[in-house]
Amino acid sequence: MTGPRLTLEPIASYEPTEIADQEYDAAVLAPIVDRDGEDHLLFTRRADHLGEHPGQMSFPGGGAEPEDETILETALREANEEIGLEHSEAELVGQLDDIRTVTEYAVTPFVAHVPDREYVREESEVAEIVVLPLSGLLDPDNYEYERRSHPYYGEIVIHYFHVNGYTVWGATGRILVQLLELATDFEAPEKVERSEF
Repeated sequence: MTGPRLTLEPIASYEPTEIADQEYDAAVLAPIVDRDGEDHLLFTRRADHLGEHPGQMSFPGGGAEPEDETILETALREANEEIGLEHSEAELVGQLDDIRTVTEYAVTPFVAHVPDREYVREESEVAEIVVLPLSGLLDPDNYEYERRSHPYYGEIVIHYFHVNGYTVWGATGRILVQLLELATDFEAPEKVERSEF
């Protein structure tokens, strides 16, 4: 039995918006896993003791380091550190829009195919590696949103994806919305400018 697939050409040909006005730069990798005839996305659940976003679902990634020659190198280095993904295993598909976070980061998301194998988490940062099916992420019953008033950015929209007992939201939810809108027929009911908060 096969499940839904991502249409990757719109991601591969997409020209992302970049942000250069934040204090810090970061990058994440949205890994696509082909499992049982269906596309899945790999997430990490952040360790509960971390100072920023403890316990939240995220894509592998983190802040840029001086030795990173490019922001893509940041994403690949962080994915290697957090889940043991080798650089050579990531087949890059494309890049999505940069987003701003409330912690003053400009985050650059990359999308890549990765092997369906057992990954090894970096225990001090990652509580769990979670692979969620595209079918669950696209199920309308698993999606909700709410409007919130932010003291700096004004009214914002928060997206929530509830799949297999996990909730993807926040910055990762915003990245996921763009990925799904480009590569599937998913449409968020409330449009939001990703770069504005």
